[in-house]
Amino acid sequence: MALVVAQEVPTSSSMAVPHGPAGVGKARHRMREHLLGSGVSEPVVDDAVLVLSELLSNACRHGRPLGRADVGDGDVRAAWRIDKAGRLTVEVTDGGGPTRPIPATPSVTARGGRGLNIISALAQDWGVRDSASGEVTVWVIITVGPGHGHGRDNGHAPTTDGLVARVAPLGFDFADAFDDRD
Repeated sequence: MALVVAQEVPTSSSMAVPHGPAGVGKARHRMREHLLGSGVSEPVVDDAVLVLSELLSNACRHGRPLGRADVGDGDVRAAWRIDKAGRLTVEVTDGGGPTRPIPATPSVTARGGRGLNIISALAQDWGVRDSASGEVTVWVIITVGPGHGHGRDNGHAPTTDGLVARVAPLGFDFADAFDDRD
């Protein structure tokens, strides 16, 4: 007789995304499936998918792919996790670039430049982290639970307690999700 112990898997995911528009749709689809399967409300998932899309688009437009630039197109890294406090962290890491991610003030007729302003409106917080190897990670925190001022209070978000009941304590640093990429 075998003893089977059920273990909850933390709500986290990471993936390599091709540096360019081709992988954005795949990443959005994977995030949507993963978060909805983890019990995150649809409006929060919609916000998170929009944030991921903006971050990936910026990484592909302004950043270099990860790894060696002399071997052609590479990847950027997309990751997300939900912590015990009910915060969803979305991160996109690229190989760095000539500019820093800062919100722009586009003209009314400009075709771009609104992405980080959209992220600022949806996020509880966001920022940029540089690594010694030149990688740049833009991170965004979205509150999953209701009443945390993330921009939408539609009454449909799960309570933090309900979410924590489905999410095991993580017990690892967010960077650990990328250990196999070294």
